[in-house]
Amino acid sequence: MTTKKRIILNAFDMTCVGHQAAGTWRHPSSQASRYNDIEYWTNLAIELERGAFDALFIADVVGVYDVYRGSAEAALQDAAQVPVNDPFGAISAMAAVTRNLGFGVTAAVTFEHPYLLARRLSTLDHLTKGRVAWNVVSSYLDSAARNIGMDRQIEHDARYDLAEEYMEVVYKLWEGSWEDGSVLRDKEKGIFTDASKVHPIQHDGEYFKVPGFHLCEPSPQRTPVIFQAGASTRGRRFAARHAEAMFVLATSPETARKLTDQIRAEVVAAGREPDSLKIFTLLTVITGPTDEAARRKYEEYLSYASPEGALALYGGWTGLDFSSLDPDLPLTAVENDSLRTTLESLAADGKAWTVREVIRKRSIGGLGPVLVGGPKTVADELERWVDEGGVDGFNLAYAITPASTTDFIDFVVPELRKRGRAQSGYAPGTLREKLLGDEGGRVRASHPAAQWGHHYVGRESVADTSRGAPFDAPADRRLNAAE
Repeated sequence: MTTKKRIILNAFDMTCVGHQAAGTWRHPSSQASRYNDIEYWTNLAIELERGAFDALFIADVVGVYDVYRGSAEAALQDAAQVPVNDPFGAISAMAAVTRNLGFGVTAAVTFEHPYLLARRLSTLDHLTKGRVAWNVVSSYLDSAARNIGMDRQIEHDARYDLAEEYMEVVYKLWEGSWEDGSVLRDKEKGIFTDASKVHPIQHDGEYFKVPGFHLCEPSPQRTPVIFQAGASTRGRRFAARHAEAMFVLATSPETARKLTDQIRAEVVAAGREPDSLKIFTLLTVITGPTDEAARRKYEEYLSYASPEGALALYGGWTGLDFSSLDPDLPLTAVENDSLRTTLESLAADGKAWTVREVIRKRSIGGLGPVLVGGPKTVADELERWVDEGGVDGFNLAYAITPASTTDFIDFVVPELRKRGRAQSGYAPGTLREKLLGDEGGRVRASHPAAQWGHHYVGRESVADTSRGAPFDAPADRRLNAAE
C-alpha cells in the first residue's frame, strides 16, 4: 500500500492590515486592524498549533505600493500592506506560547547587512529552541530602494549575484566561526568560551567585507531553515543551491507541475537530493460545513473587497500602473525589476487575464487562487495540487483573519487527517527536523552551508590574534581577584 504524502500547512501572514485580500479588514468579524497588539499574534500562534500547522510564514516589504496612479494613496486608504511593522518583533512572544510551531520570517538581502542579520536570526533560533526559518528575498519595490538612499532597485539578476555572496557570509558566520564544543560554560575553570575554537571569517568580497567572528554562539540549527520566494529562472537557480523550502506561484495544479518538475531537476543538478527542498504554493481557502455555506461566505467576503486596493498591490507586484491599461485587454508579462513571476504565473495556463479579471478573481487571494467549498471539496482539491501538481504543501492566506484560519482548522484539517494527509501532532526536534525528517537539526552535507562547518578548524582563531593579552592566559595562571 502506497503511503500518502503528508501535506505541509503554513499560515501566510504579514505584520500589516491588508495582506492578500484588499479591503476585507472592514468585515465585522475581521481582527486585521489589531495587527499592533501582541495578543493578536500570540492567539494566532496558539490557534495554528491547535491545527498542527507546520509554520507561520511571515511576509514583509520595506517599501510601499506607489505604482498605481503614481501614488501610495490607494494603498494607504485600503491598508494594502501599509502600515507595516517589522516581522521579527512578535516571534519571541509567539514562541513563548507554543512548543512546536515554526516561524518563517522574511528579510531582504538588499537591505539587511549580513553580519547584523546573522545575529538576529541566531538570537531567534536560540529563543525559539530551533524553530526559525529565514525567507530569503531580494526585494522588488523601487520605493524601498529609494528610502535607503539608492536611486532605484538593483537590477533583478544582479540582486541574486549579491544574494550569492550574502549567503556565503552568513554560512561562514553560522557554520564555521564557532566550532562545536567551543562553548564550555565551565564555572570551575572560569572559561565560558574556548577562544581557540572561535574564528574570524576574514570575508573580503565584491559586496561585503566581514573580517570578524559571529557574535552569537551556535544556535540549535546553526543555519536557520532556508526558505526562498521567487521562481524566475535566476530565482530557481538560487533556490536549487540554497533553499530547503521554496514558495512559488501557480494558477492550477497543471501549471504547478511544470514548475515543480523544473525545480526538482535543478536541485538534483546542483548536487542535492530531490527531497531536500519542499515546495509550497499560495492558496486562500474559504470553507464551511457545506459547499453552499462556503459559497455564501465567499460572496459575503467579496462584497467587502476593494478593487482599488487590489490594483495598488498588483501595481507593486508587477511594476505596471493598472490605471493606464485598458481593463478589457489581455495582460502580458514584461521585463522589469519587480516580481517577474506574477504575470508569468497568470499566463502560465495559456489563458489571457485582463485587469477586470484580476479585480474579480484576485481581490481576495492576491497572488494566488481561491478555493471555495466544504471540507471534502477543499480536501479533494488540495490533494490534487499535491498529487498532480507536485507541491509539498501550501502557504494559506486569509480572506478574513482569524476566521479563515479557524474555519480551515475546524472543517478542512479533520478531513485531511481522515485521509492521512495532515499531521495530528508534531515530530520532535527543530523545525528542520520536522520539515525534512533529518536528525540533528543541522543542514545536510549536500547543502552549501555545510562546507563551512569545518573550514576554519586549525586556522587562525581569536586566541591566535590576541596572544600576550593578560587575560588570555589559561585560567589556572590568572591572578585570583581575592589575592
